[in-house]
Amino acid sequence: MIIYYKKEEINTVVEELKSQQLTIGFVPTMGALHEGHLSLVKKGLQQNDIIVVSIFVNPTQFDNKEDLEKYPRTLDRDVNLLKTVSDDIIVYAPTVEDVYGKNITSSKFKFNGLEFEMEGKFREGHFDGVGTIVKRLFEIVKPNNAYFGEKDYQQLRIIQTLVKNNNISVKVIGCNIFRANDGLAMSSRNERLKPEYRKAAPFIYKTLKTAKQKFGTKSANKVTEWVKNQFEKHDLLKLEYFTIADIQTLKTVTRKSNKKQYRAFIAVYADDIRLIDNIALN
Repeated sequence: MIIYYKKEEINTVVEELKSQQLTIGFVPTMGALHEGHLSLVKKGLQQNDIIVVSIFVNPTQFDNKEDLEKYPRTLDRDVNLLKTVSDDIIVYAPTVEDVYGKNITSSKFKFNGLEFEMEGKFREGHFDGVGTIVKRLFEIVKPNNAYFGEKDYQQLRIIQTLVKNNNISVKVIGCNIFRANDGLAMSSRNERLKPEYRKAAPFIYKTLKTAKQKFGTKSANKVTEWVKNQFEKHDLLKLEYFTIADIQTLKTVTRKSNKKQYRAFIAVYADDIRLIDNIALN
């Protein structure tokens, strides 16, 4: 397994591979890898000749500086984990300066209004940071296909919109949420949960599954009220938001339509750790 630290190096490698008509799959990550990331890598390996994994903690998508400082940086561990999948993975692990130069700022993007829903209401500038880094990584790696987990479904939709709006020739592929045996969506943040909060956290997915059942017979408002009530009674978990939204516009549903598809989205605080999840409803 070869690790490249400079964009000029990865540029040269990619150009050589593409000259051989090889397809390149790409999994952008912020490191602290887990089984969820590996599931994306495995799918990429199945569908491409070569897979590139970037490991880069992107400073422009953190609205909380303390969160950025606390984010785990475990490159050696991440590489060893990737080796359990394949030795033929290319790793791109740049420095902030390599990606941004001296101008560590986000570009401004319009994502057809997707950026103002859910996470956009609580994390100012977050999706400008996401758009900036993903666009730059696509320009550096030049993949044919890129893989993103549906746990960050809003991010997935935003990246699909980024590619369409900017005519970027990358196919963005969403992958199923990878869950622990108790249902908790895999996240790098899970390792930071104190034991009592880790034990409580599967309540999030349990609530989503029940909400899905209720959505079959009850209105979106009734389901939302029920979910809020469940968390008001919970001793450890604090609900930040729960919404049922159209999967295309991500706007909160007011009246159900048989012609549309919906997902339920949730953000919850377990002590100071913020966890998100979602579930398809129909």
